[in-house]
Amino acid sequence: MNTNDYPGLGEKGGKGLVLYDGVCVLCSGWFRFVAKRDAQCKFLFTAIQSDYGRALALKLGIDPDQPDTNAVLLEGNIYLRSDSALAVLSALPRWRWTCAFRLVPRPLRDRVYLLIARNRYRLLGTRAACYLGGQEYADRVIN
Repeated sequence: MNTNDYPGLGEKGGKGLVLYDGVCVLCSGWFRFVAKRDAQCKFLFTAIQSDYGRALALKLGIDPDQPDTNAVLLEGNIYLRSDSALAVLSALPRWRWTCAFRLVPRPLRDRVYLLIARNRYRLLGTRAACYLGGQEYADRVIN
């Protein structure tokens, strides 16, 4: 799928976009966690290793070779680090309660986020390619 199939991607009224690290086991798990719970298909996904994902990462100031955050484009806003996770979770049914974590100061939330991000490969490993869980979510991925 390409971005031309979704005009207004990340804009108000359009589908949200999650940029994630496709070789990271934790990040691939995040993709499947969100996709499984996103019954209304509010979000599309792109791996930072894809051509589109790499270009988007560079545009957002994220090093595509050493990403330390995922990014979420939603309702005309760009979310990074802990804000990206909270933006996605609070948009999912039964997970809206997570918006309460926005009361925790962002520097503290981001410190925890970055600690996990810096150690995710060592703790959980990597894959040669993103495991999406088969064809079930393939129509939600932009390459």
